[in-house]
Amino acid sequence: MTSNQRMFRALFAVAIILGIAMGTRNAFSGLFLQPISADMKWGREVFSLAIALQNLVWGASQPFIGYIADRYGAKRVLMVGAVLYTVGLTWTAFLSNTFTLALSGGILMGVAIACTTYSVAYSVLGKMVPPERRAWAFGISAAAGSFGQFLLIPVGQWFISHNGWSFSLVGLALITATIAPLGWYFAKLGDEGKLPQAASTVRQATAGEALRTAFADRSFSLLTLGYFVCGFQVVFIGAHLTPYLLDKGIEARVGVTALALVGLFNCFGTYLAGVVAGKMPKRYVLSFIYFMRSVVIGVFLLMPISEWSVYAFAAAIGFLWLSTVPPTNAIVAQVYGVRYLGMLGGIVFFSHQIGSFLGAWLGGKIYDATGNYNTVWMLTIGLGIFAGLIHLPIDERSLESRTPALA
Repeated sequence: MTSNQRMFRALFAVAIILGIAMGTRNAFSGLFLQPISADMKWGREVFSLAIALQNLVWGASQPFIGYIADRYGAKRVLMVGAVLYTVGLTWTAFLSNTFTLALSGGILMGVAIACTTYSVAYSVLGKMVPPERRAWAFGISAAAGSFGQFLLIPVGQWFISHNGWSFSLVGLALITATIAPLGWYFAKLGDEGKLPQAASTVRQATAGEALRTAFADRSFSLLTLGYFVCGFQVVFIGAHLTPYLLDKGIEARVGVTALALVGLFNCFGTYLAGVVAGKMPKRYVLSFIYFMRSVVIGVFLLMPISEWSVYAFAAAIGFLWLSTVPPTNAIVAQVYGVRYLGMLGGIVFFSHQIGSFLGAWLGGKIYDATGNYNTVWMLTIGLGIFAGLIHLPIDERSLESRTPALA
């Protein structure tokens, strides 16, 4: 098998893994809030808090899981993640109280998602793809996650409508179980296809030195802070768009279709972001994405709401949805190397998940307090402008090419 054949097989395998993992995660947060809350006679804050906890646990565990994948390989990480995902979904299907929801849908699924998504995938891809093709490969894999959302959200809604939310969660659990054999195959290809020079691309001899060097660099802090905004925006919209539309008199099917459109258009947006990030400064790509998110949200709120305005918003925001993922991770790999990409990318992602926690939880909390989402919508616009500005001064040069002050 040639190196190109191995790389494309790895991309195909990781595309399915991320499609299942991210599609299930988005279906869970976007479809189950209303039926579970109504059936259990809870306010929206309860399920919102579980989703927020899930995102926080995902982010907090990601640097450690990324380090394990960097140090010992991704095979066991992916397989354990598949087991935890399956158990978490099945347990949630038979929940009886808020504690069960927090433990199964929040903690277990949070760790499972950390084991089966981007940082672990990129810890493998980053070591087997040449630097000039890295952003492109990251773009393809991130787009696959969105395609999973496009497929699984309408499927999940159909099962909820016809069989109830509990049966639907069991079905999703069976789907996530397939990540185990796929993860084994993907990691095997990664082990066989490592670039010979990959281990020497990073100056730091230890993980501790890698951490100290990254935290001493202002660009790492700016990138981490900007990713916080990404998490806040996408999780708030993903978890609360359908309830927001229902409050405006828009049918549930429109919200479901909108979330599916977000996934579909993000396939194109994320892939394009990966391609463009390989040809021009990645910080400019990121600034453009964040500025445009604020524009798209502002226009959506100013327009009279209708079925077609919702679809237009979903397509536009979907194009920008996960398009931050390839350039963000490509900057980490380009500046700090790939030896500890899983760990350093996981730290940046932890900031993303703190934003996700606040986006999910504040959405429900402020809604319960005020009866509307207006305050949180305004916050998403302001944060987008802030993120667009702070990405501009990021230094994308590798540490080896900079002044000795960073050595």
